[in-house]
Amino acid sequence: MAKFLTLNTHSWLDEDALTRLKILGDKIITEGYDVIALQEVNQLITEKEAKCPKTYVAVANKHALHADNYALKLVEYLKTKGVTYYFTWVYNHIGYDKYHEGVALLSKEPFTKVQKVLTSNVDDEHDYHTRYALIGQTKIAGQPVTAVCGHFSWWENGFLAEWERLEESLGELDAPYVVMGDFNNPVDSKGHERVLVSPLGLVDSHQVAKSVLGQATIEKGIDGWEENQSELKIDFIFLSKSFDVLESQIVFDGQNEAKISDHFGVACVTK
Repeated sequence: MAKFLTLNTHSWLDEDALTRLKILGDKIITEGYDVIALQEVNQLITEKEAKCPKTYVAVANKHALHADNYALKLVEYLKTKGVTYYFTWVYNHIGYDKYHEGVALLSKEPFTKVQKVLTSNVDDEHDYHTRYALIGQTKIAGQPVTAVCGHFSWWENGFLAEWERLEESLGELDAPYVVMGDFNNPVDSKGHERVLVSPLGLVDSHQVAKSVLGQATIEKGIDGWEENQSELKIDFIFLSKSFDVLESQIVFDGQNEAKISDHFGVACVTK
């Protein structure tokens, strides 16, 4: 059995952000996810540099991990509950004029290798189009897995080029793959369809699972989707076809647990 979770955290942008972090942490403890992908993992530009724990695996970032980094604070909270996760974080760009915004991967088992991939056409922290994906190789039940966390652009803003750069990088690594994140391309869109015809041989967990719960991951009018008037699923877990997906469900949607972000999460169980 293997369990995966992806969530765009919208971190530190709500007054009750620490409470929301603890809700996420408690869910992680209850479910025991093997690998977790988080997007919009923020840290204040002005915050002091962190003393990194031994479970942090660094990649070469423009800025060091800060003491208020959302992934760090989550891992620290889990540690207070007796639960250890290894984690890594890659910086993408300045968010909301005050944060270093990036993406993170957490794993129950140590990473054997981590790397970042510049997927965007630009590499300028002052340009929100700058996007890096994070690749972490780890093991689940003794078997190697290549996990990916990405926060992609909209189709009209360069998704295809971003995906193809990631695809090329993953093609150099061993399957099975688990590619998770905020894709900003809804179900049945050109972007979604492009991922499904990838030579990497990926499937959408929600389309192949034996049991599916929930559909949309955003409601009307969130950041980046201000003109949206309908519920959409733009957050995904794509996996190699070798995975037998037992369950795929929407989480943190206000149904089975509280909403903790402007996105809902996606979780799946495989064997």
